[in-house]
Amino acid sequence: MDKILELLETQGPLTGKMLIEKTKLDGFNLWKICNSSEKIIKKTIGKRYVRLDQQVDGYARLSPSIIREFYGYTIIGTEKNMKEIAKKADLLHQEIIEISNKKFKLAQEVIKKICDSQENSHIIKKCACFIIAGDVAYGMSHLEPRPESSTGELVKGSDLDIVVVTQGLPASIIKCLDLSIYNQKNFLLKNPSYKEEIDYIIKDIFKVERQLNFDNFEAMVASKILFEGKFLYGDMGIFNKIKEMLFNKGIPEKLEALEEKALMNRNNAISYLLKFKGTLSDQESMKLFYTKEEKEEFF
Repeated sequence: MDKILELLETQGPLTGKMLIEKTKLDGFNLWKICNSSEKIIKKTIGKRYVRLDQQVDGYARLSPSIIREFYGYTIIGTEKNMKEIAKKADLLHQEIIEISNKKFKLAQEVIKKICDSQENSHIIKKCACFIIAGDVAYGMSHLEPRPESSTGELVKGSDLDIVVVTQGLPASIIKCLDLSIYNQKNFLLKNPSYKEEIDYIIKDIFKVERQLNFDNFEAMVASKILFEGKFLYGDMGIFNKIKEMLFNKGIPEKLEALEEKALMNRNNAISYLLKFKGTLSDQESMKLFYTKEEKEEFF
């Protein structure tokens, strides 16, 4: 404990990641020390938001996970460097917003390039809406290398979650569009200059309408992603229609209730883990602290 305080006073403030690297302690024990001592000051930046996870009772949990929030979104110091903590936290927040903006612009450029390359580009722009969700939509993107799920290729942090909603777009055009997005996904994944992951789905407005019934896990995930999503490209009229449908179906209120439950689960998990003795070998305890995937499937 004294060594951690000395380190923070001489080299701090530090992010959780930097503190783990310098102390050589495991993430759980260091998190526990930092959250149990009144002498250690923490400032967490960004936004917590709901992820839906079938491994969690009631599906709702908060993202970032406890360890990822500590690792990448928290500045740690002591009372002696309070001003520096605030300054570094502000700089970290600006950096995360900048990363999110760059990822948004990349996604927009990629989708525009794909649409412009299509034989029926004018029809796509009138009959399809491209929506971006996830970390990018919340301004919470990061660049920590992580393996892409299907290939194991390392990618640069947060993926580009894109939902394409069509209205009256012919199946033949959708097929060509799908192939083009898939090819671009592979290009961005394997090109060393990018190493970005696009996760996407294409569906029509009628499927969206059915999913907004919010009557099963897949429908809940789809509704949440559309609710959090930001307009990326295509027809703004379709985007506005989706937002109106979400409101009419009471999705904001349903997600607010889930967020309250997720926050309660997070607070209970923190209380439990701070009292926890031993290592996080127990599967249930590990689930509270770590999250295997900080992402959701698309439906």
